[in-house]
Amino acid sequence: MIGLIFGETDFPKYIYRKIKGKKKYIIIDLTKKKFFKKDKNSYSVSIGQFGKIISILKKNNCKKILFAGKVQKPNFSKIKLDLKGAYYFPRIIKKSKLGDAAILKEIINIFKNEKIKTISSSFYTPELNLSKGNYSKYRPNKEDKMDINNALKVLNKSNQYNHIQAAISRDNFVILEKQAGTQKMFKKIKKIKNVNKGVLVKFPKKKQDFRVDLPTVGLSTLKQCKTAGLKGIVIKHKKNIFLDKKKSIKFANKNKIFILVK
Repeated sequence: MIGLIFGETDFPKYIYRKIKGKKKYIIIDLTKKKFFKKDKNSYSVSIGQFGKIISILKKNNCKKILFAGKVQKPNFSKIKLDLKGAYYFPRIIKKSKLGDAAILKEIINIFKNEKIKTISSSFYTPELNLSKGNYSKYRPNKEDKMDINNALKVLNKSNQYNHIQAAISRDNFVILEKQAGTQKMFKKIKKIKNVNKGVLVKFPKKKQDFRVDLPTVGLSTLKQCKTAGLKGIVIKHKKNIFLDKKKSIKFANKNKIFILVK
C-alpha cells in the first residue's frame, strides 16, 4: 500500500490516472478543491493535521509515501494544528527560515521518524523525466546560449534552500521566479513586438531533495513562452516532470520554440 500525498497541479492527476486500478493506494488530499474526494480511498485533511495524516497512513499499513503537486506554504500563525502537528511544527517553522527546500527535507525526516519512507515522486512515471538532448526542430543559437548561461549563473547564486526553480533571461536581464510561482514571473515579461528573444530555464533548487517537488513543465509552459515571446525552455537531465510531451513538442515545432534538456 502506497500513500499518495497530493497537492495542486496536473502532475498528481497524471499519477492517479496511471495507477488507479493497478496499485493499492490511499490519497491524502491537500488540494483546495478536494479534487480526489470522489475516490473512496481519499482522505481530505489540512496541512497542520500531522497526527491525522500519520494515523491514516499507519492504519492502512502505508510504509511508503509519494509527494506530488504543490501545497501553498501556510501562514504559520493561522494554521490549525492537531497534537502531533503542534509537536512537529516548531521544527518546520525553524527550517522555514532557510527556505522551502529545507521545509520539505524536514517533513521527509518527520515521516522517517514515524517509520514511513518517502519515495521519488516520479517512481510510477519515469516516462515524464527527460534525458539530455534537444526535443524540438529548433535549437538555441549563440544569443540563446548566452541567455541560458546568464539564467544559470543567477540561479546558482540564489539561496541554496529557497523556493526558486526558474529564471527568464533576455538581453542580459534575468527575472527570477518568486514564491508566487512561474506564472507570476511570466506576467513581468513584456513581449517585444515582432521579435522573439529570451529563454526560460527551470532547474531544481540547489539543495533540493530529488524525491519531491521536481520542476514541472508542459503544454501550458510552452504557451506561456509563446505569449511572452521567448525562444525556448531549458530543463535538467532526469530532474524534471514533463507533462503533455507529444502535444508540447508539436506546439514547440509549430511556434519555432526549442526544448533543451541539459
